[in-house]
Amino acid sequence: MTAAARIRSLRWRLTALFALASVVGLVALAAFAIHSDSVAAHRQLDTTMGLQTDHAVSLIDYDDAGRLNLQPLLDAMETDCPALTVLSGAAGHLTVARPPHQPCTVVALSAIQTVAATAVRHGSDAWADTQTPDGDHARLLATPFPGPDDKTLGGVVVAAIDTADSEAEHRHLVALLAAGCAALVTLSSLAGHLLSGRAVRPALIALHQQEAFLADAAHDLRTPAASLRALAETARHDDALRTEALDRTVHLASRMGDLIDGLLTRARLVAGVAAITREPLRLDQLVEALVDDTPTGAHQVTVLAEPVIVEGDSDLLRRALANLLDNALAYGHAPGRHSQIDVSVTPEGTVTVDDAGPGIPTALADSLFERFHSRSGSTGLGLSIASWVAHAHGGTLTVEPSPRGGARFVLRLPSRAK
Repeated sequence: MTAAARIRSLRWRLTALFALASVVGLVALAAFAIHSDSVAAHRQLDTTMGLQTDHAVSLIDYDDAGRLNLQPLLDAMETDCPALTVLSGAAGHLTVARPPHQPCTVVALSAIQTVAATAVRHGSDAWADTQTPDGDHARLLATPFPGPDDKTLGGVVVAAIDTADSEAEHRHLVALLAAGCAALVTLSSLAGHLLSGRAVRPALIALHQQEAFLADAAHDLRTPAASLRALAETARHDDALRTEALDRTVHLASRMGDLIDGLLTRARLVAGVAAITREPLRLDQLVEALVDDTPTGAHQVTVLAEPVIVEGDSDLLRRALANLLDNALAYGHAPGRHSQIDVSVTPEGTVTVDDAGPGIPTALADSLFERFHSRSGSTGLGLSIASWVAHAHGGTLTVEPSPRGGARFVLRLPSRAK
């Protein structure tokens, strides 16, 4: 598996881990919410039923003969829920205290008697769960009430209520929570995938830059390395050509050093690790000093510079200008003739390098500043680095036909008032 594939695999693993953490957290919260809703619903239901049975007990009365009088209870019942059943007397005589119409909850008499017996046996409220004839769940509460002497047991009031509506609301809440959790997990997974992508992007960029650097190095150093080996073999086996071979070896080694320096500079610029120190500097003086320090041999370089101040990194700008000058010296002349180069600096922060060479073909102008593209058989790194330096300083580097018949390279940098 390639390094890029491993990084992409890591991204998917990070996404899966993020999604798993979201699932665990959301499921835990949903389970807590469902449990809390269920407990709250049962408590509310039990409280309501307890209030109903207590109210019913308070309305139960006896006549002068000690007989149970349910009329006050019947008169006070305004709704049919919960359904109330009164079991009175030690013999368990069943007296129904309900409105004339059908109660909302119908349960088996045996279930009512069972929960009533439990309440009588314990002398306190008793709860039970049962089912209606339709198969719905029902909740029962039996509350004892005293007899006419307030010392003996008079009977039991049993309240029954159908919990289907409450359970339906609970199931609706569960469905909403499940749908919400699914949606949130999906969104969190997408967010995790995007975040993991942003997290591994620098690694992919660095890997791409490393691969590009290695490709550049292999491309640019393969031929000089082979030439060095050939020259070394010639110097070792041919005494007559040894001096010439050693001279060519020194020249080729110097060229390889320049190539390596250019590769490293370009790699640092692309990676963004080359620190750009922005400070005011005289661009005209920088150009004049560069031309004075550059060995031109028989070539002629004319400088016309007007004072201008720019903010930038003097080392990087010097390298970019040196690359433009070296390019003009190497290729800005006809075969067998010396170069005649004009360098001008304007107060607007523009450096123009004109030569009298063969010029730049229109098809090559657009790609001239990319790596591996040049005016002839060179590596093209010099112009690529010059373009990167220009853009790093907020400027541009363009090429156009020169009035002298060759090429004109125009480096534009933001200037400031003197």
